[in-house]
Amino acid sequence: MFDCRVQGKSVPTDVLGEFRDSTEWMANPATLQTRMTEDGYVFLRGVISPSPIAMARHEVFCRLADAGEIGEPPRDGIFTGQSERATMHPDPGSFWQSVSEGPALRRVTHGPEIQHTLDTLFGETACGYNFIFLRPGVVGRFTFLHYDLPFFARGTKNVITAWTAIGDIPTMDGPLFVLENSHRFDDLIEPIQQIDYNSKESPQVQMMSDAVEFARSRGSRLLTANFEPGDVILFGMTTMHGSFDNCSPIGRTRLSVDVRWQPASEPIDDRYFGSNPAGTTGIGYAELNGAKPLTEPWHTR
Repeated sequence: MFDCRVQGKSVPTDVLGEFRDSTEWMANPATLQTRMTEDGYVFLRGVISPSPIAMARHEVFCRLADAGEIGEPPRDGIFTGQSERATMHPDPGSFWQSVSEGPALRRVTHGPEIQHTLDTLFGETACGYNFIFLRPGVVGRFTFLHYDLPFFARGTKNVITAWTAIGDIPTMDGPLFVLENSHRFDDLIEPIQQIDYNSKESPQVQMMSDAVEFARSRGSRLLTANFEPGDVILFGMTTMHGSFDNCSPIGRTRLSVDVRWQPASEPIDDRYFGSNPAGTTGIGYAELNGAKPLTEPWHTR
């Protein structure tokens, strides 16, 4: 089926599953909304056409190649194991913001195809956050299981994450996975929904335990796919997800991007909007893992 690993361990086949494909219903709002309610996600093949994806991939990897992190040709995304980024770009936040705001990348993240898809899902005009999460994941990197709530929901809780594959991401390269039925884990979700945004407490939304054993303890599975360029998965703030280890046998860097969307008619969380968004912690793009050189460890959200 799939060849996946989590924190260095192979994932047994009985804990693995495949996303339900909703591509044929892409133009049907009622079906998309029903599947989001039933599954906590909507998986769509080929939302973004190959040309914009290829241009965005080239744009991002050329910037990283200039910093000595990606070899030639940049489109292959092969990590060099080295970096000159800290010397060339002493302000990591400004550098990563400039990469994240590249015109080819923004054509993918906020272009007409994804706009139409989110308009269809919401049943009204959607609004994409300006602050995006571009993720180049080198071999060895993974992301712990976590919920996106409450980080993006000060304006409205009606927020959807759009995760897009910027190139081929087979399961060996560490794509996103969703914990089946995790949007129904009320014992975990209800405390998060009660968070006081003015408090100093840090909500426990990240599961540091073994993802396989956690899935088994919940009678659940880790759902994923061999992603192709332009594939998109949409999921809500209360769908638990993470990413598998990147075990690419050729040293390929996984490249994906996630953007939050909401109905344009609802209040916004202004930390993620504008020409210089503050982000979750107030330090802008410097807070993101992507702002770190690819030579530095990364295994958190």
